[in-house]
Amino acid sequence: MKKVILSAAIVLGSLTTYATVIPNSNLVVKSIILQEEYTEVKLEEVPEAVMKALKVAYPDAVLNAAFVNAKKEYKLDVTVGETKGNLFADENGKWIQQ
Repeated sequence: MKKVILSAAIVLGSLTTYATVIPNSNLVVKSIILQEEYTEVKLEEVPEAVMKALKVAYPDAVLNAAFVNAKKEYKLDVTVGETKGNLFADENGKWIQQ
């Protein structure tokens, strides 16, 4: 009888090793960031339409720097009060969501 109980304990004990869950730690995350290539331009070279749109939308904004890409889209580094941020506009002064 001892052999039957011992055999049953060994069989049941060996089955528990198959029931364990092994965590999968081979998580691979790929992220691709596409960024338009902007080149800095002088503030005097920013089109009048863009400057007018900036003054209408944000009268208290101070233009710190301006950048342009191949599509003639402008990235404007502005400061409004104590808040700094970027605005995007096309050469006609229309705002672009980025």
